[in-house]
Amino acid sequence: MARLFGTDGVRGLANGLLTAELALQLAQAAAVVLGHERAANGTRPRAVVARDPRASGEFIAAAVEAGLSSSGIDVYDAGVLPTPAAAYLIADLDADFGVMISASHNPAPDNGIKFFARGGQKLPDEVEDAIEAQLGKEPSRPVGGEVGRIQRFSDAEDRYIVHLLGTLPHRLEGLKVVLDCAHGAASGCSPQVFASAGAEVVVIGAEPDGLNINDGVGSTHLGQLKEAVVKHGADFGIAHDGDADRCLAVDHEGNEVDGDQIMAILALALKASGKLKDDVLVATVMSNLGLKIALRDAGITLRETAVGDRYVLEAMREGGFSLGGEQSGHVIFSDYATTGDGVLTGLQIAAQVAGTGRTLQDLARAMTKLPQLMINVKGVDKSRAATDEGVAAAVAAAELELGDTGRVLLRPSGTEALVRVMVEAADMETATRICTELAGVVEDRLAIPREVAL
Repeated sequence: MARLFGTDGVRGLANGLLTAELALQLAQAAAVVLGHERAANGTRPRAVVARDPRASGEFIAAAVEAGLSSSGIDVYDAGVLPTPAAAYLIADLDADFGVMISASHNPAPDNGIKFFARGGQKLPDEVEDAIEAQLGKEPSRPVGGEVGRIQRFSDAEDRYIVHLLGTLPHRLEGLKVVLDCAHGAASGCSPQVFASAGAEVVVIGAEPDGLNINDGVGSTHLGQLKEAVVKHGADFGIAHDGDADRCLAVDHEGNEVDGDQIMAILALALKASGKLKDDVLVATVMSNLGLKIALRDAGITLRETAVGDRYVLEAMREGGFSLGGEQSGHVIFSDYATTGDGVLTGLQIAAQVAGTGRTLQDLARAMTKLPQLMINVKGVDKSRAATDEGVAAAVAAAELELGDTGRVLLRPSGTEALVRVMVEAADMETATRICTELAGVVEDRLAIPREVAL
């Protein structure tokens, strides 16, 4: 049976894979696994529950809270809040664990359940496995005064906003910012915190109705934000995704500023202020080579991880590093957060623009993005991608040709029978030629025999 937990909790079609029954059972299982410590001490465990504004989040949250409280967990219902807000509040309340109900940047019919440990930390694989193993076993069934209670976490958003404002080195007067909240979890708090910090704010994508989350807006659909920034003569724009754990930006001319460029800006700023631990930035292997070159020239080391913000977080915790993230806009400041925080990232970008007096476009020139092309080669035996001699020889030849001006990355898909071939080069023509040639080699060498494929 396939593992229920994916790279970011349990996610799928609401009322398809993710039913109210499963949500109840997951909550009951999590209560046993995550709530045992304080229960052993004779006090009732506490959990924070939050969600994004999807319609299905209402019944899933109800099922989760029923599962927790019926298992002897006191529940603090934080309502609609960003994922990083939930993580922060778990630590701020000193709760035993927390639950975030969201499918992030996925469309409205999907939803997900993500658990956080004490302190707002993501769960390691072995703890998720323990929760999954607990499914189907007899849940905890306290009675009388031992059942958990559910209460509204009435000042949850205010606590989060105060926390965010406390991270700013100075106010943001003089800036005009367009915020695209993806009709998602940040629709209330992101405009409020930017305005409280002194910025003039224009807001789009902040009218969630339960069904329009990520629909043509947000960090995966930047078109409306680009138009609004230019139309309103704003200094820049910030785009969140549905649960606001990521942030992409748009400069005053409507040009996209991606996660790599954002990390370059912030890493250089932290180094200049002496706050970049060991002068290291943590990012995944998918980050553009231009980021590595820019950091190297600035005396900053790029520590690379596998794809996924959980791997970035693991490396940051192991090394005690202060900044990490992904090209997609998940940026993690370990001094202020335990997970990617799109509102926090947007504020820190704004602080750099306000503090330096430079445009975001100018700051983004800290790195030069190398042309990058990726081809998904389907219907191949991905298990042989790392061992096939013909593929290895082709990759070596490509790397020799590219030298220091590019790189090659072959990455088997975690869920499909395909291999991703990515090439960066000094120009798109070279990247296209080499990537196409390598994709052809992968297709020829790793082809699944017809009788097997059938």
